[in-house]
Amino acid sequence: MTNIFDTLQHTEALRVSDGMTAPILIDYNYTAPLLVLLWSQLGDFDTLEYAWWLEKQSSEIVAKGITIKAIGIGDRQSGLKFCEYTGFSSQDLFVNPGASIHKKLGLYEGLSWSIPGLNDSQNAWINMMLMCAGIGSKGTLKEVLRGYTGDKKAPQLIEDEEVVKTNLLPPLKGSFFNLAGGTEYQRPFELATLRLRNMVEVLSHWKIYVPNAAYLTQRGATFLFDKKGNLLYEHLDKGILGFAENMSNPLSFLSFKG
Repeated sequence: MTNIFDTLQHTEALRVSDGMTAPILIDYNYTAPLLVLLWSQLGDFDTLEYAWWLEKQSSEIVAKGITIKAIGIGDRQSGLKFCEYTGFSSQDLFVNPGASIHKKLGLYEGLSWSIPGLNDSQNAWINMMLMCAGIGSKGTLKEVLRGYTGDKKAPQLIEDEEVVKTNLLPPLKGSFFNLAGGTEYQRPFELATLRLRNMVEVLSHWKIYVPNAAYLTQRGATFLFDKKGNLLYEHLDKGILGFAENMSNPLSFLSFKG
């Protein structure tokens, strides 16, 4: 069995902040819990949504003293664009263009049907579309539907005074979603609107976010360690929009850090 922490300790990748290749744990001081995120493409629905949750609960994460390191599929330009859009720290984001660390850890590569005559990128596109339809992508359709129907087990995502601009719909104030069913939980269409904003952002800068479409289907993982490197929690993604065990509250596992 692969020792995940040992593998991560010996993994180098390009750090987005300075463009240098360095060990991903180079500045980890082993005095705090460590959250390592193996992200899919930086332009992926899952990756952008995960970063949104991290930003939303950043004060709680800081209060718990958790160190975060993330490795996404892309290059430095996609990393810089991702950090600009999401607010994620470029010091803590590394990029791995060929998904080699994902392969080393045996993460789910997604649907991998190959159609003769098509190149890797074209095959990846077809497989991605099939996964979006729920083929080879556990829970995707259910999760897409949840974005439209709402979720009373999830917190309210957009504050009443917050304005969401998707650049496709008119600007929407958070209180608008109250019309669909109240407050203090995830209202109908609320999550779908945030996902639409992410989609428009990525499609507007596609070549930056996805420099190589061959890895579109590759899925990621989440690993939480204590300060001694003991694995406290792991989640291995099985499909699109399946980046957490509890999608209603993706960071709820942090209460188990010990």
